[in-house]
Amino acid sequence: MDEFVEPLGPRILIRKDESRQQTRGGIVLPDKAEIPTITGRIVEISAEVGNNPDFPVRKYDKVLFHPKHAIPVDLEPDNVLYVVPIEDVVAVFRRETPDAHSDG
Repeated sequence: MDEFVEPLGPRILIRKDESRQQTRGGIVLPDKAEIPTITGRIVEISAEVGNNPDFPVRKYDKVLFHPKHAIPVDLEPDNVLYVVPIEDVVAVFRRETPDAHSDG
């Protein structure tokens, strides 16, 4: 029987991206920033977040989040799953589609 994690309350489950010491633009990152924001993909969202129009995130969205309150989930050997409060998600990466023009 496979286990899965269903976040409760205002939380989402994120699979953290691999750490990179250098950005694509060539900027070298310090070994230990105090508390860096990190990126990851949403694996699951709680019903509370899914029903809240203030947080337009969906499964598989790539997000930037602050890891201070992230709770590691020891479900996989590489341990890259984290339950993260939705308020710690600071940005969602979006791709602009040619027909999606909005005036904000």
